[in-house]
Amino acid sequence: MENTEKKKKILSCIQPTGTPTLGNYLGALKNWKALEDDFDAAYAVADLHAITVRQEPQQFRKQIIEAYALLLSIGLSPEKSIVFVQSHVPTHAQLAWILNCYTQFGEMSRMTQFKDKSRSHADNINVGLFSYPVLMAADILLYQADFVPVGADQKQHLEIARDIASRFNGMYGNVFTIPEPYIPKAGARIMSLQDPAKKMSKSDENTKSFISMLDKPETIMKKMRSAVTDSEASVRFDEELKPGVSNLMNIYSCCTGLDHEQIEKDFAGKGYGDFKTAVGEAVVEELRPIRENFEMYMKDQAMLKEMMTKGADIATRISQRTLDKTMKKIGYVLK
Repeated sequence: MENTEKKKKILSCIQPTGTPTLGNYLGALKNWKALEDDFDAAYAVADLHAITVRQEPQQFRKQIIEAYALLLSIGLSPEKSIVFVQSHVPTHAQLAWILNCYTQFGEMSRMTQFKDKSRSHADNINVGLFSYPVLMAADILLYQADFVPVGADQKQHLEIARDIASRFNGMYGNVFTIPEPYIPKAGARIMSLQDPAKKMSKSDENTKSFISMLDKPETIMKKMRSAVTDSEASVRFDEELKPGVSNLMNIYSCCTGLDHEQIEKDFAGKGYGDFKTAVGEAVVEELRPIRENFEMYMKDQAMLKEMMTKGADIATRISQRTLDKTMKKIGYVLK
């Protein structure tokens, strides 16, 4: 424990919009557990972000609880990290309002995700959708995060968080840590099982194209057997000429730790049927403990609520320091 001061801080959030896929897990969530040992880590269910799109209240409530249970199920330890629900910590919304007033309209207008989401939700282009990168900046800056793991689609949002922090620091002195992107060492980009040119996505209309983190073993095996390959019948890594097989090799490699060369050796002379079965079994074993943990947590809602409260208390205590410092610099009278 004595080294915690020396550890760099890292923050990651997950939206409660349905169960993440195998791609989300192998590409990001699997690394979160490893980060706990190297960093002073905070993990949040970003439920405030989720309402830029209309949610059905009962379903939304269920998804928030399930997302929190899933964070614990991948092995995150509330003893080592802060694991909390964003809406339980009022400082996020408070700092977001303040930072809105230090962010230029033009900067927000240039956000590519706003443009994309406006097209897909043309009937509900709300102010929250426009300004949610500012809430994301507040999430990061409240915990003085040194690093934020980001995918390609979030790079622009981290850039704006850095810009806002630098602008505020320029006006008031050193208030916020300027966050850096954290690029994990490992973590493959997992593609759709039915169309390897597309990223695996839970919003895909074809349910055979993705594996959910909570899929049952028989469902996983069935989806894996119907995965797209090619007519060559040789297990060889070539993303351009053999995208389907290469995708399965990436999945198998992430689950077993074997490199592509070893996988090619192991399956030399064997057909795709054998290979798909092996990949399916590896995925089943990778996800089994998560599914079992998840079922255990969901059975004990009282314990889950208790853990949520503890996480929120710690997150509030830490983030309140940053909020107070920010408000004091601006000239607010603190109670």
